[in-house]
Amino acid sequence: MITLHPEYLIKNGNPEFVVLPYDEFAAIEQLLEEKDDEQSFREAKAQHNGGPTKSLRELEAELSAN
Repeated sequence: MITLHPEYLIKNGNPEFVVLPYDEFAAIEQLLEEKDDEQSFREAKAQHNGGPTKSLRELEAELSAN
C-alpha cells in the first residue's frame, strides 16, 4: 500500500490541483503500469485460451536453432 502526502492547491476556496512528492508519484505510476500489464496479459490469455502452445523446452530449442 502506498501512503500519500498530498499538498492541495486551492483556487476560489476549492481544491484545484494536488502536488505529491516525486517518489509517491513514481510509485503510483508503477502500480498503474503493472495493473495495465496485468490486464493486457489477461486479455491476451483469454483470446488464446485453448489455442496452440509450446513448452519452454520447445521454445528454447526453436530459438537456439535459429
